[in-house]
Amino acid sequence: MQKARIKIASTDINKVNQVCEYIKSISEKTGVVMRGPIPLPTKKLRIATRKSPDGEGSETWERYEMRIHKRIIDLGLDERALRLVMRVPIPEGLNIEIEIIE
Repeated sequence: MQKARIKIASTDINKVNQVCEYIKSISEKTGVVMRGPIPLPTKKLRIATRKSPDGEGSETWERYEMRIHKRIIDLGLDERALRLVMRVPIPEGLNIEIEIIE
């Protein structure tokens, strides 16, 4: 059975959940089988830098962290449902990939 795998990634968890809900409502309207959203591990990118620009003074550090949240959704292959998924409004800063798998 063929299905469409949708990968969603963003630094903002609210945007990810919003798009997942939108896709879930499409699958309920069209009656397509849906698995997910399956949460993948959150990637944490960390950077620590010295606060002092010249190296003098006490060693104080600033720590920055960016989190990347990911979800996977498997949809049954239906032309009408896929056309609706293509029209999903994608917020700024959200990465979405759609691939067809066996």
